[in-house]
Amino acid sequence: MATKHEQILQYIDRLPIGTKISVRQIAKDLEVSEGTAYRAIKEAETQGYVSTIERVGTVRIEKKQKENIERLTFAEVVNIVDGHVLGGREGLHKTLNKFVIGAMQLEAMMRYIDAGSLLIVGNRLQAHKIALQQGAAVLITGGFDTSEEVKQLADRLALPIISSSYDTFTVASLINRAIYDRLIKKEIMMVEDVLKPLAETPVLLPTDTVAKWHQYTELYQDTRFPVVDEQMRLIGIVTSKDIIGHDETATIDKVMTKNPITTSPRVSVASSAHLMVWEGIELLPVVDNSRKLIGVLTRNDVLKALQFTAKQPQMSETFPNLIMSHFKEERHGDELTYTGEVSPQMTNHLGTIASGIMTTVMVEAACNLLRLHRRGDMVPENITVYFLKPVQMESPIQVKPRLLDISRRFGKVEVSVFHQDQLVGRAMIAAQIIER
Repeated sequence: MATKHEQILQYIDRLPIGTKISVRQIAKDLEVSEGTAYRAIKEAETQGYVSTIERVGTVRIEKKQKENIERLTFAEVVNIVDGHVLGGREGLHKTLNKFVIGAMQLEAMMRYIDAGSLLIVGNRLQAHKIALQQGAAVLITGGFDTSEEVKQLADRLALPIISSSYDTFTVASLINRAIYDRLIKKEIMMVEDVLKPLAETPVLLPTDTVAKWHQYTELYQDTRFPVVDEQMRLIGIVTSKDIIGHDETATIDKVMTKNPITTSPRVSVASSAHLMVWEGIELLPVVDNSRKLIGVLTRNDVLKALQFTAKQPQMSETFPNLIMSHFKEERHGDELTYTGEVSPQMTNHLGTIASGIMTTVMVEAACNLLRLHRRGDMVPENITVYFLKPVQMESPIQVKPRLLDISRRFGKVEVSVFHQDQLVGRAMIAAQIIER
């Protein structure tokens, strides 16, 4: 039987898109405590089918698929620009295809607006009205209001009209930044994207016997199976090592490994791969917050995912990529050298290179050197910085990584940083190598 927490999640999932959700109302309707209702709503928000909007409340939204993750909902736009909704609340769950800045004549502006757009404009009432009529939402900058006629039209068409106190440039920058962040997230493959779902995962019950495990090994050509209770909660895992020496009549609960290592669907594949290599396991159960089994992740799933991401075009908007874009790489055989200059963005309040930036440069240089010798993803496990001197802004620096040791799974590199031939930084970096 489902727990109260699970019953609330199922109830929320069945609500129509756009429905407002209240902790008090759910607690009353399902006869649970407000604390239980609150925790379930937060879980639904984490899973992506509920959104909390300032001055509006919590709303049931459509869960976005991975291929559409870069698209923002109008509800998210409200939060990004610190806005408030003047009308069209029923359409907050909808996604925007593009945004248009209304800094032109009305006739010219309307050529760029179509259904699913977001018009960013000031207090131009006629533009508000025509944009809504063409199927676009409206974001009014400068904190201005609009007419009652436009608000009623927005409600009737279920198209949000939002007001923000920010100026047009700031609003556009905030939305653009959010879209960039989404694109980066889209490229980071998560466990939920590659796991083998529960419907395709053979499981054993604790009352099953070792004989059934033998049947499963022949049927599924595998030796590792999760063990669940009647509510599909994970209670153990059984492998060939657990079966050795036991009679076929022995029950699974007597031979299984209890409290196995697990992961969650919203963890990156790279992080889970690191966990599997570190712990020496081939099968990683994927569970939700209540330990209910969602699926499993195998070593083959991880390798396929890493091979796939290696072939994809990469976004250069993460902080390490932005930092390393200031450095020029020089390669001499199996040796690497990076030369660059300390830019103002790299400095701390004293005008010298920030220690975090220096560490990032050292780690990136070390991982790049390891990639020359081993094809794979480098996961730093130990970083020891044992020499660091201040380097002033606009000073040229040279970064030289030196390989100390490398094996199939691990590598160790010493990195030295020089300014005008003087040593200003040195670190030892040990990294795990996840082969592709």
